[in-house]
Amino acid sequence: MKTTVEIADALLSEAREYAHQHGVALRTLLEEGLRTVLDTRRASGDFRLRDASVPGNGLQAEFQGASWAEIRDASYGVGA
Repeated sequence: MKTTVEIADALLSEAREYAHQHGVALRTLLEEGLRTVLDTRRASGDFRLRDASVPGNGLQAEFQGASWAEIRDASYGVGA
């Protein structure tokens, strides 16, 4: 399939030079690059945030039922 793609002049020049030095067609180089990126992204899977839980028994008694604003203010010493 033919398509038009805009590529930065410097990058295209570098790709052409690389393709020439290695005896491959620019098209082959571009296809290989696209396949590499797509394969890498597929292999990495979905992002998962690591479990950063800490041991404990939850909130201290004084903060049971407190709003987030109250907890935040207490942690920053606001109103103390």
